[in-house]
Amino acid sequence: MIAGESQSGLDCSVLVLNKHYMAIRVVGARRAFSLLCRELAEVVSYEQGSYANYDFKSWCEVSQCRREFEPDGHDWVATVNFDVAVPRIIRLLFYDRLPRSEVKFNRRNIFARDRNRCQYCGKRFSTSELSLDHVVPRSMGGAATWENIVCACMRCNVKKGGRTPKQAHMALIQKPAKPRRNPLIHIHLGHDRYRSWKQFLDHAYWSVELK
Repeated sequence: MIAGESQSGLDCSVLVLNKHYMAIRVVGARRAFSLLCRELAEVVSYEQGSYANYDFKSWCEVSQCRREFEPDGHDWVATVNFDVAVPRIIRLLFYDRLPRSEVKFNRRNIFARDRNRCQYCGKRFSTSELSLDHVVPRSMGGAATWENIVCACMRCNVKKGGRTPKQAHMALIQKPAKPRRNPLIHIHLGHDRYRSWKQFLDHAYWSVELK
């Protein structure tokens, strides 16, 4: 099991496939290693344009070689005797359920959809500096839906008040809509370390649930 833990390695995300190679969720590296150690999953590694599969023992052996020859190509977790590369993708060996078709309507996914950007002034803020705004206010019958909830900074939210954008002489930088797949995936795909995920996420109907 994992002993001396590399904080940066365990902070990484890992794409999980079912046994039919369909993307079903994203988990943290700690959870991924737990599945590998219990022989419930295998590593799917992108190598020179193709994918190779490894059980945990084989992955540990491959990691030792990669640690010597391509240390900067991976994130690492230290064990008692050697370092193990954090896999980008794992495949569950005994799970064949299909991915979720619905994107959960929650605060985290709204922030991710809008990329932490105020939808009125266009500036990016930390989560603590943003609020959620009903485009059509609740007092006017506005519903809590993907199409009527946007991120707004405190200043813009106060300026808009209980009015519609038109009444407040404000404009949305983009029309709010329900994402076709989990918006957090777009954030991960923007990072070079997760480029190997793309082949498994090309179908628009795949919606990946984060655990």
